[in-house]
Amino acid sequence: MTTVPLPYRVTAVSAENADCVSLEVAPAGRALSGFSPGRFAMMYAFGVGEAPISVSAIRGGHRLVHTVRAVGAVTGALCRLRPGDTLGLRGPYGTGWNLHGAAGFDLLVVAGGIGLAPLRPVVRHVLDHPERYGRLHVLIGARTPEDLLYRDELEDWRRAAAQMEVTVDRAGPGWRGSVGVVTTLLDRVETAPDRTTAMVCGPEVMIRHTARALLDRGVPAHRVQVSLERNMRCGTGHCGHCQLGPLLLCRDGPVVGYDRTRSLLAVREL
Repeated sequence: MTTVPLPYRVTAVSAENADCVSLEVAPAGRALSGFSPGRFAMMYAFGVGEAPISVSAIRGGHRLVHTVRAVGAVTGALCRLRPGDTLGLRGPYGTGWNLHGAAGFDLLVVAGGIGLAPLRPVVRHVLDHPERYGRLHVLIGARTPEDLLYRDELEDWRRAAAQMEVTVDRAGPGWRGSVGVVTTLLDRVETAPDRTTAMVCGPEVMIRHTARALLDRGVPAHRVQVSLERNMRCGTGHCGHCQLGPLLLCRDGPVVGYDRTRSLLAVREL
């Protein structure tokens, strides 16, 4: 891990939807190490600033992929980068998904919107190592069909034995899938609560409702992992901008067990 941005060169750019881009980057010199699914980097757009972005793929040769949604000056600048451009990267920071602790369990992945990006390497890892896990269920929600991420990959995941369920909030005339919030898909999944590990990422309201629904179905709170987002600025737990109760999410998160965050998230509803 480094607290000084290292130069990385953009090697490929993929437009995922109208406002999300996946950037594949490779070190232009010294490489960062220690990335795992769920951890994030501070990505620096030169002359603009930096933003925390979770890794959405980890490839050979120290190549990383980050999926960025253009929502402000920094992320907008990152989304405008092209192959050959240079950005700064520091990290990795935070906690990752506990895949080791999920070994032998059925895995339930629930993603909303851009929340699929940090969960993408989880799905790939499980599909690459099916002998280590039980059944894989992937539930995805998006605003519209056009907002879905990794649309070409989703069918590959389905063919590779993942149970895939997708829903959208608003559908156009060509959509033949489900319409509704992602929690409605839970009724389609047959799980043994004591043999299930859930990993959830998306808007915070979606995380709260999904976690509650899982607990109502008997999944223990410590078996529900959630990825939370706050205003992360330093990435090292010093500035305090990402504080959630006693937690500093850039250090103690972003992936945290729901048993540790249940009461903290409930307070935010008042």
